[in-house]
Amino acid sequence: MEEQATGPQQQYPRQWEADVVLSDGGTVHLRPIVPEDADKLVAFHGKLSDRTRYYRYFGPYPRMPERDVRRFSEVDYENRVALVALLGDDIVAVGRFDRLGEQNSAEVAFVVRDDHQGRGLGSILLEHLAAAAQERGLQRFVAEVLAENSQMVRVFRDAGYQVSRAMEEGVVHLEFDIDPTEESVAVARAREQAAEARSVHNLLRPHSVAVIGASTDHGKIGHAVLTNLLTADFTGPVYPVNPEHRSVRGVRAYGSVLDIPDEVDLAVVAIPAAGVDEVLDDCLAKGVKTLVIVSSGFSETGPEGREVEREMVRAARVHGMRVVGPNALGVVNTDPEFRLNASLAPQLPGRGRTGFFCQSGALGVAILETATERGLGLSTFVSAGNRADVSGNDLLQYWQTDPATDVVLLYLESFGNPRKFGRLARRLARNKPVVVVKSGRNAVRPGLAATSVQVDENSVQALFEQSGVIRVESVAQMFDTALLLAHQPLPQGDRVSIVGNSAALGMIAADVAQAQDLTLAHEPVDVGASAGPKEFAAAVRDAALRDDVDALVTVFAPPVAVPGAAYARALREALQEAGVSSCKPVVTTFLAAEGVPDELVVPGADGMAGKGSVPSYPSPERSVAALARVTRYAEWRAAPKGHFVRPEGIDSEQAKSLVEEWISEGLTRLDDQRMVQLLGCYGIEVTAFWRVRSAKAAVTAAEALGHPVALKSTSSRLRHRQDLVGVRLDLDNAEAVRTAYEAVREVSGSEEVYVQRMAERGTSCVIDLLDDPSFGTLVAFGLSGVASELLGDKAYRSLPLTDVDVASLVRAPRAAPLLDGYGGAEPADLAALEDLLLRVATLAEDLPEVRELSLHPVLASPRGASVTGARISLGGSAQLPDRGPRRLR
Repeated sequence: MEEQATGPQQQYPRQWEADVVLSDGGTVHLRPIVPEDADKLVAFHGKLSDRTRYYRYFGPYPRMPERDVRRFSEVDYENRVALVALLGDDIVAVGRFDRLGEQNSAEVAFVVRDDHQGRGLGSILLEHLAAAAQERGLQRFVAEVLAENSQMVRVFRDAGYQVSRAMEEGVVHLEFDIDPTEESVAVARAREQAAEARSVHNLLRPHSVAVIGASTDHGKIGHAVLTNLLTADFTGPVYPVNPEHRSVRGVRAYGSVLDIPDEVDLAVVAIPAAGVDEVLDDCLAKGVKTLVIVSSGFSETGPEGREVEREMVRAARVHGMRVVGPNALGVVNTDPEFRLNASLAPQLPGRGRTGFFCQSGALGVAILETATERGLGLSTFVSAGNRADVSGNDLLQYWQTDPATDVVLLYLESFGNPRKFGRLARRLARNKPVVVVKSGRNAVRPGLAATSVQVDENSVQALFEQSGVIRVESVAQMFDTALLLAHQPLPQGDRVSIVGNSAALGMIAADVAQAQDLTLAHEPVDVGASAGPKEFAAAVRDAALRDDVDALVTVFAPPVAVPGAAYARALREALQEAGVSSCKPVVTTFLAAEGVPDELVVPGADGMAGKGSVPSYPSPERSVAALARVTRYAEWRAAPKGHFVRPEGIDSEQAKSLVEEWISEGLTRLDDQRMVQLLGCYGIEVTAFWRVRSAKAAVTAAEALGHPVALKSTSSRLRHRQDLVGVRLDLDNAEAVRTAYEAVREVSGSEEVYVQRMAERGTSCVIDLLDDPSFGTLVAFGLSGVASELLGDKAYRSLPLTDVDVASLVRAPRAAPLLDGYGGAEPADLAALEDLLLRVATLAEDLPEVRELSLHPVLASPRGASVTGARISLGGSAQLPDRGPRRLR
């Protein structure tokens, strides 16, 4: 297989470097090949089996001649490209493509070392080679594969591309376009989920743990971690590493992790930061799968510590390991098969079906204590500290398919990859509720700053709303919500029944319910302070059995004469008799207890509080607020998922060509003609207008456009003022146009004005694209007007948008009822507005170079949506962290 001569050497493409997670949860480092890799390439070739060499080179190829070594290791990164996968200092896989003459296609091939086959390296190389080829202007790959090499044929076939196949003389000829398809993206995302979930599986389900820095000093963190592992009765062997003692806490100690005779899956590092590098080398040599670094002294200390942290993570990844921390509290898995407490928290929480991720170590201790106090069992817990590697996104991937977790709780101070978070949370929330406390609105801890991106509050809110995430303001609210989600079913509607023995408490609950947009199925039922357990239980049962009730709130003030426990048992029995435990949630203020009182527990299979247990809150306000959050989530989950729809009449190729041309010319702000041309490619029509510089020209323009017309200042500041000082409307003759021209010219001080055909009268709206460099593009929609602008009455959604997203966006602003016939007015054509928003969103997806776009005003009338003003700015295409081939942050 001949390769064409190398062309002019291109600059080393550093952007192609990536750390990637493989199907078994391990990692490798991917980068372009360099001439200095020649010796490594020869060593790699020498470790291939005869069969693998035959499959790659179509014949015996026992040794690589010097001429071929140079040919394979010296490329131009343009027409000839090669990527190597490194594990430590060794090449374990090579992939390459070579442009075919002057065509826009290239021949692709790769080979994986025998002992690393089956780890997904072929698929990873294909993804990254395709992305590099696209960057170099290629559109198509061809490959020649021996028919008997079924594994390689499967790599191409299963990648999600439309592959054409032909066979001749035992060789399969494959061809496919490398533009990402819906199927290829879905395949890559599924593989990403499986790989990242597997890496967390390795972290949370180790069969052996080493504690590096295990100390006999009770005041050291190494002593605390070892003690907590042993106290929790971890089911595998625990190996203390301490070069100064033969044993720690009665367990034999080893001078180095290399001295441990058996395999080590997880190593907890609890030594000063200065010694971590040496320990890391030992862990790499030992083949440790994951590290939990509880030591501090890294990025939280400043730039020097940040660089040490980055280098540590880089070294860990290139040697196949993932890292939690540094400065982490640790990890917990309550599964009886493991009983892992590799953390600084002294108490292992009860077993449950809730997963918890947080970034703060100090807060993590309080969270675990609170979970224990309130009776919320956890399945797994991870405190990531500085979050240098393993992040909340990795945990979302794991919990997606973890059968032991039904509810996910996150305490986030910042985002590392917010766009990816939105994608993962949206997918997970369709099956498992996600509750988030997002702090750090104004500041981020120094330790997290190194791996964080700034996201403004509008972006965060849009991210959560669109993803179905239940956002709460405090840890207390998080536990209020989690207790309900963990023990009660989701409501099937918003109709609430309130039953209690106190009229005052019942009224408080009713007020809060209505303030939270819940519907009262009937007036609160008050059985009276003197009612006994049977009367109270009967009222609860009757309310639960009503067809017009979706959820039940019980408010209870304990009487003096009868013990409260009797009422609690009667309440539980009444609910069991009603048989609504699978469809109607119940919350109570029973005895003002927080958590699940013993009398209201329905034991699960493991003896802990299970489904049907009734959570109790200290006040009606907190119980109803928790119910309202869960109800809104249930509504989101029950709503149609929506589809990603491309409107008809779009010429994206023409639009991309225009944008490339304009950027090459150095244009940033588009003039009127180019703005109209670009919007026209997406079927967005701007109401016809002329730009003129005299009264005579204005009259001519009006006659050409057809009366009536509007005359506007070219200054957006004057044009968008509430008093319309820069606008004159309904000009139906030449004299009116001349008079208006003079008036506007005098106000603006400019000879230049717009003359525009009058659009259908309607409600004035504004559609914007907002560029968040870390998050991506947001689409904003609101109604024009001083009140809306003053109150910030805009709604936001992140790209990409489904048809359901667009429909909800139009109806989201508080002023949106004005579009729907408020006060007896004729409703606007909401379908036309939705179509316009979808076209804007499609433009933003296709053209990331469009960094700013504003349609203002858009007049929404009963007969359509008219764009009467627009502004577009271009810039370099933003490199979003969730696009392109799979890679770790």
